[in-house]
Amino acid sequence: MDAQSIASTDFEFPGQTARFSGKVRDIYAIGGKQLVIVATDRISAFDVVLPRAIPYKGQVLNQLAAQFLEATSDIVPNWLMAVPDPNASVGLKAEPLEIELVIRGCLVGHAWREYSSGKRAISGAAMPDGMEEYDSFPEPLITPTTKAMVGHDEDITEAEIIKQKLVTADEWQQLQDYMRALFKRGQQMARAQGLVLADTKYEFGRLDGKLILIDEVHTPDSSRYFYADSYDAYVGGDKKDRPRQLSKEFVREWLMEKGYRGQEGETMPELNDEFIAMVTDRYIELYEKMSGKKFKKAPTSNALQRVEKNVKDYLEANS
Repeated sequence: MDAQSIASTDFEFPGQTARFSGKVRDIYAIGGKQLVIVATDRISAFDVVLPRAIPYKGQVLNQLAAQFLEATSDIVPNWLMAVPDPNASVGLKAEPLEIELVIRGCLVGHAWREYSSGKRAISGAAMPDGMEEYDSFPEPLITPTTKAMVGHDEDITEAEIIKQKLVTADEWQQLQDYMRALFKRGQQMARAQGLVLADTKYEFGRLDGKLILIDEVHTPDSSRYFYADSYDAYVGGDKKDRPRQLSKEFVREWLMEKGYRGQEGETMPELNDEFIAMVTDRYIELYEKMSGKKFKKAPTSNALQRVEKNVKDYLEANS
């Protein structure tokens, strides 16, 4: 099964000036103004890249990101220019802001852990008393974090962001406006598919002095989704079954069942073929549920050659 997946890439594209590998994506700088981002099939959990790749995962994320970037381009300009291959996108190179912008529609995850410990603010944003897990906030909360190069991101307040000159006061206001509009659109799109977009994170950059949306948007790797029927039943008073998630949380749960939480000294459980096939199926389910489209598997027998050829053809045709 590994032979069908794209675990890593090492391309040389026309005009290439640099290459960088993130947890799941390989990024190629083309000259000083463009990026090629290849969505590999690597998968991470607990900030650790798992030792086996997941066939079609990269295609799922690349195509979902492209669909959602296109669907929100009327709200804020973004980096995407073209999708020459199912696993690759080409776009504008911006200077990334040194903050991650998280917006939360309901009390789950990190926000719930802080709340249940007695705190009533996160990143300086107030959380009302009397809430229960999964309840919706009166208005979505913007809870930015630092962008850690190593270790974990840390919550940061608006005042600290401006004091540290990570953005100007005017930029911060613009970012908040963009985030609220993007999140509202994302929630509307999710509801239309029978889902609830609970929270997500956005990344922005500066290009020619203006803010643009970079990276991905509203994908299952950057967002938390629930099935709407189970969410509505739970918050409506039926506390019997917790809302069903549609995210990669199931991967973390599987690892935790095997006694792995990403802590030092722990041994990664064996990722057998059955597990790999299950994760592939779940990602395809994610795609079809979130996009409303049937997933069309790209040919994988020569996946690396396919990606390289498609990207090179695009760059040469648009040089």
